[in-house]
Amino acid sequence: MATWRYRAIRPDGSALTGQMDALDRDDAVANLRRNGAIPFELVVVPPRAPGRPRRAGAKARAAACTCISELAVLIDAGLQLDRALALAIENVEDKSVAAHLADILREVREGAPLSRAMARKPDLFSATAIAMTEAGEANGRLGEALSRLAATLEQDAELRRLIGSSMIYPIALLVIAVGVVLLMLLFVVPQFESMFASAADRLPAATVVVMTASRGLRDYGLAMLLAVAVAGFVAAIALRRPAVRLARDRMVLALPLLGELVRRIDTARFARTLGALIEGEVALPAALALARRTISNQVLGETIARVADGVKEGGGLTAPLAASGALPRLAIGFLRTGEETSQLGMMLGRLADVLDRDIRTRIERLIGILTPVITVVLGTTVAAIIASIMSAILGFNDLALTS
Repeated sequence: MATWRYRAIRPDGSALTGQMDALDRDDAVANLRRNGAIPFELVVVPPRAPGRPRRAGAKARAAACTCISELAVLIDAGLQLDRALALAIENVEDKSVAAHLADILREVREGAPLSRAMARKPDLFSATAIAMTEAGEANGRLGEALSRLAATLEQDAELRRLIGSSMIYPIALLVIAVGVVLLMLLFVVPQFESMFASAADRLPAATVVVMTASRGLRDYGLAMLLAVAVAGFVAAIALRRPAVRLARDRMVLALPLLGELVRRIDTARFARTLGALIEGEVALPAALALARRTISNQVLGETIARVADGVKEGGGLTAPLAASGALPRLAIGFLRTGEETSQLGMMLGRLADVLDRDIRTRIERLIGILTPVITVVLGTTVAAIIASIMSAILGFNDLALTS
């Protein structure tokens, strides 16, 4: 069994591109002909090495997105692909990204399609980006396809920046909170041990708890830190198993606030990618298979995979998605409208825009809840430590006055 990338023509003359699994070339041709398509190009997709390809960093992705955007403008201006790509590469400041793009330029000048050259850089270009480029090559509107691809990549990067910048303050506050508590237990509380040593049996219960926690942290702190590191390593190994990742993702979706936020983030990314692929005239089954790869939550991804299998067999899209309950109800309305009006690509783009605004609101709400909660927990913990020490000191003073 091998994976074949194909280009074909439908009976109405429109282009059809995508990938399929087949035993050999004859089997792939037979599958396409059964669907009424006439193939004119079949290429074996080289098997990937074990493990996932290394993801490019944020700077590399931003540089690639900028290059694609400039390339689209230059192609629409009438420049040949190789000349436009050479000009776009000259504006790339990241030397490593420029080197990768130079390899692509060399292959294009040797006669390879742009999509095939991009496919050799999986750490820089996703399968979705390659499919959108290939669709633009097939229908003769490469500049338009690249513009759509650049917009999709920029929206995805903007969402990542929003989430990253929104979490800076809560994470910093949490680090400060943990640091203050450790400072109290490791350096402040031990100063009173000698004072309380002679009357340990008369200390209040709260003071005993704080002193015990301080002593345990000093005696076994390194061991506890090592245990946490080992637990993290074991958890990382366990998460490589699909069953464990599935259980984790199902638990995440069940969490209040966070679960719905994750669901909407994945839905927005999926809708924007699927809409761009459909607008680029990628067949719906192939577009679903590609857009599914942008979903990080395995539960949602498996639901989309089942729906994609049904679409391949002639089933609909909206009804099985609505029955699964995986996507927000808002998304089902947009999908149903798109199918009924034959404007599915446009409605998916609008759905992604609506979800992006809703995600911003939900993130602001989540941050608004986390910040006071962390502040209150920090204040309460520090106050409890101070109160336990002061109650013991005041108790000694009362004993001294009565005696």
